[in-house]
Amino acid sequence: MVKYRGSSLMRTSSTTKFLSRMKSLKKIALHVVVLLAFSILVFVFKTQSILEEVLLLSRSQESESESQHLQASVGKLWDAPFSNGLHPCIKLSAKYEVMPSALGSNRFLTVRSNGGLNQMRAGISDMVAVAHIMNATLVIPQMDKRSFWQDSSTFSDIFDELHFITTLQGDVRIVKELPKDLESIPRVRKHFTSWSGMGYYKEMTQLWKDYQVIHVPKSDSRLANNDLPPDIQRLRCRAMYHALRFSAPIESLGKKLVERLRSHRGRYIALHLRYEKDMLAFTGCTYGLTDSESEELRIMRKNTNHWKVKQINSTEQRRGGFCPLTPKEAAIFLQALGYPPSTLIYIAAGDIYGGDAHLLELMSRFPNLVLKVDQFVYGSMGVSKYSNVLKSTTRCLLS
Repeated sequence: MVKYRGSSLMRTSSTTKFLSRMKSLKKIALHVVVLLAFSILVFVFKTQSILEEVLLLSRSQESESESQHLQASVGKLWDAPFSNGLHPCIKLSAKYEVMPSALGSNRFLTVRSNGGLNQMRAGISDMVAVAHIMNATLVIPQMDKRSFWQDSSTFSDIFDELHFITTLQGDVRIVKELPKDLESIPRVRKHFTSWSGMGYYKEMTQLWKDYQVIHVPKSDSRLANNDLPPDIQRLRCRAMYHALRFSAPIESLGKKLVERLRSHRGRYIALHLRYEKDMLAFTGCTYGLTDSESEELRIMRKNTNHWKVKQINSTEQRRGGFCPLTPKEAAIFLQALGYPPSTLIYIAAGDIYGGDAHLLELMSRFPNLVLKVDQFVYGSMGVSKYSNVLKSTTRCLLS
């Protein structure tokens, strides 16, 4: 009986000790779990901090790389275009025959250049080549005084006349005016067929049998793409890029204008939209215009006698690529090339048709837009755009 009780007491004591140990183990396990959880939290926090630092560093490097790439891309926009292996082609070949000064002395070609300045330059270069082919003396061309601009400038107002004559003296005989004794004699008025080749102009020399003077009322014969001999094309290049040098007052004014344009930020875009009233009326392009604007252009085209085509389908013109870009389309094009919104743009043209209403999209995409930079030079107040206005232009833009 006593033994039984002692044994029971021992079992009770052992159970108590066991339970006490279990509680201690649970506490230890709980502490371990808490410590482990805390360690995991610290690890996660530290890892996240490290990852954030790595991510920030990576983003910084990417941003720096993108910035460098953007700077390089923007830099390329302002670089000179690649020549693609092309080079000036004005030197004579061994086969080229230099014209004797007396050749063509009794045959004269008078010319009235038509269109804007660039068109007149190209036309004059064509007429130099034609005079050479036809063995004729070229009289200094008359400038277009009946166009939209109503410009009263003469050849010598715009170009260095003496330089033009002397530069081409080995190519064609050039005189300042028709000899007095030939002013009253009958002359033939000839519209040369555009894009004609050498054979055509050789055939035209038959006119010298009956006439001493051939008058060409339009100079745009478009000799560029009709398989003329290389030396004739070189002659056109010499006339265009060497002989047709601007007169001293215009050269001086041009340099001052460029200096003034660069004085603000250095780099800039001079954008000629070709979006003037006469251009749109001539081409019949009315995309984006109101009905009243389209009608105004139609009336202008109808009332301009020397514009032969009166009825034009604007949609077909645009589909055929014969219309200028709208100001909005020009803005999208410049953005696509990579020019940033901060780019300084000068509108190098006459009055944009429709004014601010049509320029709104361009101005919203490129806020640094300067209008009417050369409104005095290209004037719309009945004054010459090249010569008569030089003094007033200088006062307005350069003072």
